[in-house]
Amino acid sequence: MQFGVRQLTTVWNKKTNSREIRCNGQKVFIKGGNWIASDEMLRCSKERYDAEVRYHRDMNLNLIRVWGGGLTERPEFYDACDKYGLLVMQDFWVSGDCNGRWDDPLKKEDTTARRNYPDDHALLLESLEDQIKMLRNHASLAIWCGDNEIDAFYCGRGLSPSNNRLTREVIPQVLHRCDPFRAYVPSSPYVPPCLEGSSNVWGNTPEQHLWGPRGYYKSPFYLQHSAHFIGEIGYHGCNNVSSIRRFISPEHLWPWQQDEEWLAHSVNHWRHTRNDRDRIQLMANQVRELFGHIPEDLETFALASQITQAEAKKFFIESVRLRKWRTSGLLWWNVIDGWPQFSDAIVDYYFGKKLAYEYIRRAQCPVAVVIGEPGAGKHLPVVVCNDTLQPARVCYEVRDADSGEVLANGTVQVPANENWQVARLRTYASDQRLYLLSWETGGQHYGNHYLAGRPPFALERYRGWLKAIAALPREFDAEAVGR
Repeated sequence: MQFGVRQLTTVWNKKTNSREIRCNGQKVFIKGGNWIASDEMLRCSKERYDAEVRYHRDMNLNLIRVWGGGLTERPEFYDACDKYGLLVMQDFWVSGDCNGRWDDPLKKEDTTARRNYPDDHALLLESLEDQIKMLRNHASLAIWCGDNEIDAFYCGRGLSPSNNRLTREVIPQVLHRCDPFRAYVPSSPYVPPCLEGSSNVWGNTPEQHLWGPRGYYKSPFYLQHSAHFIGEIGYHGCNNVSSIRRFISPEHLWPWQQDEEWLAHSVNHWRHTRNDRDRIQLMANQVRELFGHIPEDLETFALASQITQAEAKKFFIESVRLRKWRTSGLLWWNVIDGWPQFSDAIVDYYFGKKLAYEYIRRAQCPVAVVIGEPGAGKHLPVVVCNDTLQPARVCYEVRDADSGEVLANGTVQVPANENWQVARLRTYASDQRLYLLSWETGGQHYGNHYLAGRPPFALERYRGWLKAIAALPREFDAEAVGR
């Protein structure tokens, strides 16, 4: 028998117009991920759930959002979240792909309203009640969410999300009967009444899904957002070659361009043409953004793509950590695939880990040393991020990866649940440089890195840097990356 006692609350921050999660009275900075489905063919097992949730815990995530375009998982998933101490944000099964509105299903003439939701009002209420009763006793369940992106789609069609009866009336009424004390947000991202009618609702809401052009990961789109919470953000990365060989026929392995098997295993949005949303080409374009060219063999392509994804997702996480409490967290997309495909996931369907797994594991340590962007100045800030509830004594060092020169070091006491800038490093516009970060706290040693400069970077030079990155504390095998 599992049993847990905790107090979870959400507090409205009037200064940032956003919610903050508190556990037993303490603010929790969210480092989480989106969950799509364990297996698209519903071949779920307790062992697979346990392994997948354990990956989240190993990478220091503290919240999983079960996305509204997916499904309510089996009880074993929530048991695993209870076991490993992860919070759950549970969407109801309504996604932006429906792009409609819910109304009284008895109005037979209202076909627009009826086409996206169940025709049987009683069946809908029964389904909502069953889901809530099944999950409400799990200590991991933190937040109910009405839907995925419907608020924003309402605004895009000139409608008021406040008139969405499903998320403003029906679901709250069922929750009031069955789980009245749990936090509830109508949509992700939620559009508050004060922003209804905004011409740029996607860029103005307190919570934002930062997809945009999906170009260079340090572009103004990612650097200058106004989000107080990021509900979705991601970047593509190629699978390991050993995994690709399991779902792509030998004669289709290379080249990837316009190959029917690669396209069949990509993520193609049904509302867009392949030319607009060809995710394989998108993955290749992102490699070109960082390295200036697209490799011409499968092994090098997989390596370059995994490096690109790893640097991007590490940057997203660290940039949000540096904005702590101005931005209260992020949920990146996503940890693991539900079937063999090319995607944003950092663990593929066969449990093959991409390089991003190791980078994120380091970047999300409860106490981490990170380097921020120079902004308009000439210096890079070196910051110790402490997400624990105790002051942390940290002994840190920053070295140049090429020369080995120690550029900054020291010992500092960082207050609980706060960031502390400990040094500044002079930088130049012409720099292309790798900084190696190491620190010790609580008798444990940790490592991280920072890639400075503007692309294109030389892939061969990065290969050499990768060995130095892999050798930092919590080391991994650089030679195995992409294989």
